[in-house]
Amino acid sequence: MSIVLVINSGSSSLKYELIDVEAEQTLASGLIERIGERTGRATHTVPVTATPSVERTEAPSESTRELPIPDHTAAFQVMLEAFADHGPSIELNPPVAVGHRVVHGGKRFFEPTVVTDLVKINIEDLAELAPLHNPANLQGIEAAQTMFPDVPHVAVFDTAFHQTLPPAAYTYAIDADVAEKYRVRRYGFHGTSHKYVSQRAAEFIGRPLAEVKQLVLHLGNGASITAVDGGRSVETSMGLTPLEGLVMGSRSGDVDPAVLFHLHRKADMSFDELDDLLNKRSGVLGLSGTRDMRDVLERRAEGDAAASLAFDVYVHRIKGYVGAYFAQLGRLDVISFTAGVGENAAPVRAAALAGLERLGIEIDEERNAERSGEIRKISTDASEVAVLVVPTDEELEIARETLAAIEA
Repeated sequence: MSIVLVINSGSSSLKYELIDVEAEQTLASGLIERIGERTGRATHTVPVTATPSVERTEAPSESTRELPIPDHTAAFQVMLEAFADHGPSIELNPPVAVGHRVVHGGKRFFEPTVVTDLVKINIEDLAELAPLHNPANLQGIEAAQTMFPDVPHVAVFDTAFHQTLPPAAYTYAIDADVAEKYRVRRYGFHGTSHKYVSQRAAEFIGRPLAEVKQLVLHLGNGASITAVDGGRSVETSMGLTPLEGLVMGSRSGDVDPAVLFHLHRKADMSFDELDDLLNKRSGVLGLSGTRDMRDVLERRAEGDAAASLAFDVYVHRIKGYVGAYFAQLGRLDVISFTAGVGENAAPVRAAALAGLERLGIEIDEERNAERSGEIRKISTDASEVAVLVVPTDEELEIARETLAAIEA
């Protein structure tokens, strides 16, 4: 009885994964897109599995439907139809709980939380800190409760892992009364990924998590770095929102706040336009015209100047954070790369850590160039710091935390 349904609800999308937590096995997953548009798209995937409780399949199967999906409740109905038509049977493999990814928990939620009416009120209240995410997350919770009324629902917050940040790390140096009134502080994000990867890294090097000082670089379309000391987040690059920190697919990361004042005064840009600029038209996209690091690497290899600059800015920012967080930790045992770019872009990994041999960090070129879906070491045997590539599994971590919350 360890099956959990994990839900990641966006404003116009719904991702789901049915997971056997004890076996650490995905039984099925899916993505429902374009919710609320004229025609939606639903994809359901059943992987190869040898779990006795589910139907055996010889090869992964994927089914796709296009149909109107007016809202999230309809999306859940489409999901249930996919399970009924393509398996595995929800009736034979009923989830004991539903785990929901919720982006922003503010400072109120520091652990996985069973959803109650009060919890939903708080998620809605925190929407002002994550207006693009929390309302959609709440929609998913309410729709799921309609479809699965007899099992507990658990909210797992992206920010929760970072509740261990010390005051010196989460406090911004602005007027204290203003900060308190408007809840301005560093919260951090990608918490489930940073937690999962830091645990896997400690296991891989064969040391107790409580003894390990490490950096986790979550490099995807969104990107963040976290310093983890003994399993606790002590420094992280994202702040009040997911905009601060590293250069990302379309987000600027760190920028002088006075740039906004300058553009407002000189270019007559409104606050909404500035928000759009930094979140949707900056980062790798703003520098190169594409947000996809694969395209950047291909164009860079062909001598494209814009792509080369985007790459250089991207890795320059990462290297600066690695050095800063090394200083905060005082010692470093492990650096882990994860997420789409971190797991697949060998040139990014190599350039981000190049020249850091004096810090005990040395990449093995051949190991770094290897492609694998498994956790692996890419540093040399002489490197004092183990450098790893660790495939993240946020859904499994959400499922684990959901199960732990209902068993507590």
